[in-house]
Amino acid sequence: MTSLLRIAFLFAACIGAALAQAARAPVEPTEVDRIVAIVNDEVITLNELHARLDSALVNLKRQGTPLPPREVMERQMLERLIIDRVQLQTARDTGLRIDDAQLDQAINRIAAGNKMTLAQFRQALEQDGIRYAKFREEIRDEMTVARLREREVDNRLVIGDAEVDNFIAAEAAKGGSGDEVEVAHILLRAPESASPEQLQKLKAKADEIVERIGKGEDFSQLAASYSDAPDALQGGAMSPRPLDRLPALFAEAVAKLKTGEVSPILRSPNGFHIVKLVARKGGIVLPPVQQTHARHILVRVNELVSESEALHKLTGLRERLEHGGDFAELARLYSQDGSAAKGGDLGWLYPGDTVPEFERAMDALQPKEVSEPIKSPFGFHLIQVLERRVQDVSSERQRMAARQVLRERKLDEAYQDWLRQIRDRAYVEYRLEER
Repeated sequence: MTSLLRIAFLFAACIGAALAQAARAPVEPTEVDRIVAIVNDEVITLNELHARLDSALVNLKRQGTPLPPREVMERQMLERLIIDRVQLQTARDTGLRIDDAQLDQAINRIAAGNKMTLAQFRQALEQDGIRYAKFREEIRDEMTVARLREREVDNRLVIGDAEVDNFIAAEAAKGGSGDEVEVAHILLRAPESASPEQLQKLKAKADEIVERIGKGEDFSQLAASYSDAPDALQGGAMSPRPLDRLPALFAEAVAKLKTGEVSPILRSPNGFHIVKLVARKGGIVLPPVQQTHARHILVRVNELVSESEALHKLTGLRERLEHGGDFAELARLYSQDGSAAKGGDLGWLYPGDTVPEFERAMDALQPKEVSEPIKSPFGFHLIQVLERRVQDVSSERQRMAARQVLRERKLDEAYQDWLRQIRDRAYVEYRLEER
């Protein structure tokens, strides 16, 4: 046998022995992905959970919040994902959808807010390791949840004239609109039809958290570990606001606290709350209000006119405007609204005078600019802003401000109550502990 053949023979023998040994050796399985929860007819995977958790951890570290144990964060984030999934399913099942045109407008506004073109913004995302397609769908989901909340909670909250009158009288007696406060909170949410045993267990958990706070544990870390509120992973921090714009339950408790102090356990229909006063500033004065003078053309959707037909009609009208058409004349001819006789003129509008979809589009326009066709509960609109002004108004402004304060007091509690209802109706199966 030649030396070359001998070397080849020995090499083959070594490879064969190695393969035989590998076949006999036990192989450790590697987990690629798995289901950690089933929510109605959809699943949440471990990779989804870890991706959201990693993002939340980056934000908590940036805020300087002491981090809870990883397994605690996993459970908290899984609850956030379940709530998000239930809301998106509710939107889907009720026909609410953000189309590509609306999504593109929103992303263009985000890019412009970062002083970038869309191409530059997309490049910046990819440099940060964020896939543009994934970013688009995350923004679509955020917009969907926001629109769902507007439809199911915000737009259904009614503030009566008697409530406004009582509020104005109370504020006049106090002599002002109160301090501005920064508050953090922990919510232990109770199921809609909680048994006495469930409530007792939640109360015991709240007592334990209060005891741990009293021993010096970090409030934001405990909020991230145990709170069921949407802002839990921000340490429970609520945005700064006047004291009178807190939910009434919180405002009453916070009014008695010094900076850094924590309230007793508060009970509401949503569960148990613990509130901390983070900071307090002196009394504030309501700023002057911005008014917008606008006009529109409305094409309604009904049994005779489909959405696509209404959209096509307004697209054609917008093209005529771009080529010198007269807005007022086209409004008189085509708008299906009481303002048509006035050339679509809506007069001076205050914040909150129109539905959210209309107001968002109107606020994004420059004077004399015409919007793309905008969908609202009334149909499709072309909107033009004529001018804007900032000024104080007397009793009308006072009542509008009072109504807005009362809305802000009630909105968060109403939203939490609605979340609890749709969460309790959902079928949820946990598989996080399965290994």
